[in-house]
Amino acid sequence: MTTGTLVYFLWRKIALHSLFWFLVLGFFSYFLGAATRDLMYSGSFAVFLLPVTMATTYTTIYYLLPGFLLKKKYLLFSLYSFYTLVLSAFAIVISIFYGLIFILNMDYHGMPAPGRSLLSMMVLVYLVVVLVSALTLLKQNYSSIAENRALENKFLEAQLKLKEQELHYLKLQVHPHFLFNTLNTLYGHALKKSEETPDMILKLSNLLDYLLYQADKPLVSLNSEIEHIKDYIALEQMRFRDNLLVELDLPPATENIELPPMLLLPFVENSFKHGQLVDGKLKISISLQADDAQLQFTIKNSVKNEKERETQNGLGLQNLKKRLQLLYPDRYNFSAEKTGNTFEARLSLIHSKVYRHG
Repeated sequence: MTTGTLVYFLWRKIALHSLFWFLVLGFFSYFLGAATRDLMYSGSFAVFLLPVTMATTYTTIYYLLPGFLLKKKYLLFSLYSFYTLVLSAFAIVISIFYGLIFILNMDYHGMPAPGRSLLSMMVLVYLVVVLVSALTLLKQNYSSIAENRALENKFLEAQLKLKEQELHYLKLQVHPHFLFNTLNTLYGHALKKSEETPDMILKLSNLLDYLLYQADKPLVSLNSEIEHIKDYIALEQMRFRDNLLVELDLPPATENIELPPMLLLPFVENSFKHGQLVDGKLKISISLQADDAQLQFTIKNSVKNEKERETQNGLGLQNLKKRLQLLYPDRYNFSAEKTGNTFEARLSLIHSKVYRHG
């Protein structure tokens, strides 16, 4: 804070306080002179009460409230408030006494009716103290709410950035994992100089376009995800030939449904990576149902033994679970289990919050 700003702040605060106490002085004068209409007399008498009122008010709002009440030190607040009440009551009596001496020359009968009542004078002073204290507490409460809201917004922003960084890290883990298997397949066909190699390169090009340019988007159409799943399966079909049996149950049209990219494709990649031939066949079964609010995805692959169950719950599925928790907290169910020679993964999620009407 610069010197000029500090001076302006202090001048503004002093001016506001001076205006307030001038109004209080006017209120005291009106109250004391209501019966006599002698504002000069009542104003002079009110001057003796003003210092006591100011001292009691400032002690309350700058010492008792912030030092004890707001810090929840209720016992000490009660004790020191009692001390303040006793001292201020004594000061009020002294003020009335000096007003009687210097203004009325000890003429008690010449005092206005409100001035003869010690209780009325105390009520007059403490009314101002209570009013200012209440306004101070309201201001403090408003400031606390504003500060808490600002801190909450900063916390949410930091949390959102952290989630975005974690999500980006998880995507980076998925991409090499996926490309490694696909390039292995392409390499094998290139060695054989297969006529299917150009078609494989074209499909891989489509997948790379999806990974490099669409995977950074917050949302893609479900149709796009399905088409790239089909491209991936076509690549694997070229590798496994007749040893691969794939059953697809996919919705014909999902134009208005969007979801994060690379959400379902890693399930398919995981099934091919960990799936095993049983009776000479790798069996993959994929089922997807989706409407405007929910999505149900099930994928099964053949396996040979119980040990494979632990393998399939490795890095790939763990990354998927983390992504689901970040993208759909409390809005998804995921399960993975092995029954006999079949490993099955099920995903159910409510995607309505990322649903866009076409």
